[in-house]
Amino acid sequence: MTNGGSDPTMNVLPTEECYRLLATHEIGRIGVVADHYPLILPVNYRLDGTTVVIRTHAGTILHAAEHANVTFEVDEVDRAARSGWSVLIRGQAEEVTEAHRAELVASTEESGVQPWAPGDKGHWLRLITHEISGRRIVPGELPALDPRAYL
Repeated sequence: MTNGGSDPTMNVLPTEECYRLLATHEIGRIGVVADHYPLILPVNYRLDGTTVVIRTHAGTILHAAEHANVTFEVDEVDRAARSGWSVLIRGQAEEVTEAHRAELVASTEESGVQPWAPGDKGHWLRLITHEISGRRIVPGELPALDPRAYL
């Protein structure tokens, strides 16, 4: 069944647009494997250049992500328009500690990540991007309404 307008389209986003969109948000989802199961958890983040910075506590995310391959996803959806975008990063997580270069520690801590969840969030993770991809759904055009129509 057709609506008389054009169909929606799916556009691949260039890398620069993916990073631009990531910079507009502060909550994403990190995907890790914990106890042999995939686990996806919401986290607060900021970008430091093209690196995602996350603050967390000494729990599941930190233990499952440390030196592991992870995924990170951010999206925005407009339900009314049936449109939106999604950006996915595949990369490696690394905890930043005082053992790292002072400049890296400072850059990480100056990223401005502010966790929403209560508790001690004194651990820092950097997600080193191996691959980034993004998609945008653009709604189709609706047919013009006859001005004589009743609404």
